[in-house]
Amino acid sequence: MNARARVLADLEARRHATAAAVSVLEDACSSRQWWAEQWPQGEVYVAGLVAQDVQDALLETAGRWPLCLGCGDDAPEHALYIQPDLGGPDPVWVCEESGEAVAPLGGL
Repeated sequence: MNARARVLADLEARRHATAAAVSVLEDACSSRQWWAEQWPQGEVYVAGLVAQDVQDALLETAGRWPLCLGCGDDAPEHALYIQPDLGGPDPVWVCEESGEAVAPLGGL
């Protein structure tokens, strides 16, 4: 539930919480819940992995999400990504151009 709430907050912050995006989020949460049940020690990674799952699924249907809003008009359109790659234990959104941390997951 924590993972769902954090990713949903970021979807809403970027006005991307459409019915389709929330459905993708629900699917990712369901899949990662099973994953966490199989590997309980991996629970600290679930939120970041859910965010990555949603990001990957939305790329195919709605385009890049979330876009970086901090680099200014001169920079080409680019996305943020979750760091660390495994998704935890404290996932943050990082600008793919500058490499700078932008916000913790759930804090966009």
